[in-house]
Amino acid sequence: MLRKNIYILSDAHLGSWAIDHKRQQERRLVRFLDNIKEKASAVYLLGDMFDFWYEWRFTVPKGYTRFLGKLSELTDMGVEVHYFTGNHDIWMFSYLERECGVIMHRQPLTVDIYGKEFYMAHGDGLGDNDPKFRFIRSMFHNRTCQRLFSMLHPRWSMWFGLTWAKHSRMKRKDGLEPPYMGEDKEYLVQYTKEYLTTHPNIDYFIYGHRHIQLDLMLSKRSRMMIIGDWITQFSYVVFDGENIRLEEYVEGESKV
Repeated sequence: MLRKNIYILSDAHLGSWAIDHKRQQERRLVRFLDNIKEKASAVYLLGDMFDFWYEWRFTVPKGYTRFLGKLSELTDMGVEVHYFTGNHDIWMFSYLERECGVIMHRQPLTVDIYGKEFYMAHGDGLGDNDPKFRFIRSMFHNRTCQRLFSMLHPRWSMWFGLTWAKHSRMKRKDGLEPPYMGEDKEYLVQYTKEYLTTHPNIDYFIYGHRHIQLDLMLSKRSRMMIIGDWITQFSYVVFDGENIRLEEYVEGESKV
């Protein structure tokens, strides 16, 4: 039986007020998903597909209809769609599960795929010991803080969330993440090396979050990838059961 591919991507930040081409960006993402739907067994979205997402009991953010509709089409076809919450969409609860058939993950996942052991996560909070970051992250994950935020009218809370996200991006040079800092300074590399000492059977570590492309052999068996983004790089990982590749989507074709 012919195996279908596994696709992994992350960090589209749909709806970002810091991205001028956001409508074209969403359409390009949808075209990519449409292009792979017949070839895919599963699609793993490693978080921050939205720049800010918050669910209330009876309300979700407006927009994203093309993307959400395509996710629903994929799951209706029998393609597994896995969604990992990132640091911009922590507050994603059950809407995508109920309405789109998506499988949600709020922690790193270790999973066997075609006989290979994968460790997948968004990447935020793994090895980053910056006190300010860890304090903000713990506050965002706190259920009491979430309930208090839910009491705000969506008009104001969505404005606050999207403004915060825009400010966070624009305070960086050209709105871009810092380039690769090297094995000794890249916290996801340091975290993965430490994790590998107690989990030596992991074949592939796959992360988003950093908005860089990295393909690094950590041992004869273990390989680590940071898979870029869907803002400027349009990159993704494809695994066919034997080979794994980090590729970039170009309209109508793919290139390594």
